[in-house]
Amino acid sequence: MTDSAPTRRSAPRPAEPLPDHPAEPVDRRAGRARTTLVVAVLVALGAVVVGTLHAGDNRSAPGRLLVGYAIAWALFAAGVRAVRKVPARTATFLVLAGSAAVVLSGLAAPPRTSDDMYRYAWDGRVQAAGVSPYAHPPAAPQLARLRDEWLFPAGGACDGWGLRRTDSGACVRINRPAVPTIYPPVAEGWFFVVHTLSPPGARHKPLQVGGAVLAFATTVALLAVLRRRGDPQRAPARAAVWGWCPAVPFEAVNNAHIDTLGVLLTVLALGTVSAGTRRGALLGAAIAVKLLPVLALPGALSGQRGARRIGSVAAAALGAVALAYLPYVLASGTGVLGYLPGYLNEEGYEPGNVRRFALLRLILPDSAAGIAAVVLLALTALFVWWRGDPTRPWSGALLVTGTALLLSSPSYFWYSLLVIALAALDGRWEWLAVTVAGTVLYLVGRLLPGFPLQAWAYGVAALTVALGACLRYMKPRSPC
Repeated sequence: MTDSAPTRRSAPRPAEPLPDHPAEPVDRRAGRARTTLVVAVLVALGAVVVGTLHAGDNRSAPGRLLVGYAIAWALFAAGVRAVRKVPARTATFLVLAGSAAVVLSGLAAPPRTSDDMYRYAWDGRVQAAGVSPYAHPPAAPQLARLRDEWLFPAGGACDGWGLRRTDSGACVRINRPAVPTIYPPVAEGWFFVVHTLSPPGARHKPLQVGGAVLAFATTVALLAVLRRRGDPQRAPARAAVWGWCPAVPFEAVNNAHIDTLGVLLTVLALGTVSAGTRRGALLGAAIAVKLLPVLALPGALSGQRGARRIGSVAAAALGAVALAYLPYVLASGTGVLGYLPGYLNEEGYEPGNVRRFALLRLILPDSAAGIAAVVLLALTALFVWWRGDPTRPWSGALLVTGTALLLSSPSYFWYSLLVIALAALDGRWEWLAVTVAGTVLYLVGRLLPGFPLQAWAYGVAALTVALGACLRYMKPRSPC
């Protein structure tokens, strides 16, 4: 028997990566590349917003503003498309960080396209002095003691952006200084809170900061609702539709439009688990910010047949509105309507006025356009209530609200902030065309006298919405 030497086993040598198999997994590298791309797009978007705000106002530089808006919208579209391919956890962080950066960019300059903020500041000041904002117009001598150099500049020619003279010759930044306020009571409460928390001499900045807080809170609310009631994987990209949309820093922050508070309350209302008192109360509060969220009511009642459930939502909404109005009614009586009836007439929502219902006027006489709009909107609301999906109340709310804006075709594109949030919830990006149409009309309308821009802008928006609906119907399983 012969002895044999023990066999030595050498440790296995680490395999070297083959040329076509990189050491780092391809999907991880691709994910990092997409994340880097999204960050770069967000940085560029913030820079474009800041640059656009410093380019001038809508009267002195509408063309430059339009170019800036167009670039911002292109970057926004690229960012939303890119973030859809980023892992959900990373995408959520990017959406929140990007939303914060985008809304902060709106603080870069004073208001550029709307002077509504100055009325907000005045109404807050009046309430802090113990006077109802519905009692007197800003030009009233009873309120002369509250005037300062910011809202009532005494020197100069009074010919700058946002400046006008009252019948008595006083220079003022507040629009419609000869009439009482039009804003509902929850909006007035917000104005009072912001004024109370503002340091002396802060001017426009507290209202802009408040708008930024509301805009970011809406992004958070959208993420929460979509993760709880929608698809968690798609939630970040859908929330980015609001959080990164250029209309948000321009209108919710820079111009601090109170519509943003109504948008937040509407998102919270529709995000409740079921139709009931909570949904109705939140929606009523939104209506008491600005009347537009009343268009979300049919969506809030989608598919509801029981009288008890319908009654609880409607009663809670009505009760919230009544409760909000109560202290102002005690102070001002029927004057709480303020200038609202006159405003509706002035803005062209009366039959026969040629400044509204542009699409309907293409096929109907001016006198019939308003009536047709009411009938079509009522039929849309009934359809949503009867056939709507109760698990997706925002879908019906988007259809009614978007249809109302297409029919009325307003030039104030901040009205469509609610449409942006509802489109984010529903994933129907085509409805953003309504916001684009209003933006183009608002910025370019005065540059093209005689051209039917209103009909063209909203006509293209309507075709975009119809095309999007057709594509979804033909490919119902395609990702939205």
